[in-house]
Amino acid sequence: MKTVRIDASKIADWASFYDSFANAFGFPQLFGRNMNAWIDCMTNLDEEFSAVQVQTGELVCVSLEDAADFKVRCPEQYQAFVECAAFVNWRRIEIGEPPILVVSFNA
Repeated sequence: MKTVRIDASKIADWASFYDSFANAFGFPQLFGRNMNAWIDCMTNLDEEFSAVQVQTGELVCVSLEDAADFKVRCPEQYQAFVECAAFVNWRRIEIGEPPILVVSFNA
């Protein structure tokens, strides 16, 4: 399992949220910098789409560092991360593919 660390202490707003994930995962230049685009990129980590790639059936662990402070400072971005990470796995299961994300944080 690959682990990608996101330093949430560097997230202050939507722009820095998208920057943090785009840099850590190597999202393509066409990344739309919105949550729909984020979901698309995270859903397709088992395709040749981002720099971080896994084989179908493998998992990626997103380790959200400094999550407790992030939850207080940026509640909207924190909630979007939690809900959209879950949605990525639900979406994959709905089309017959295995989940792809595991999240790790202490909030």
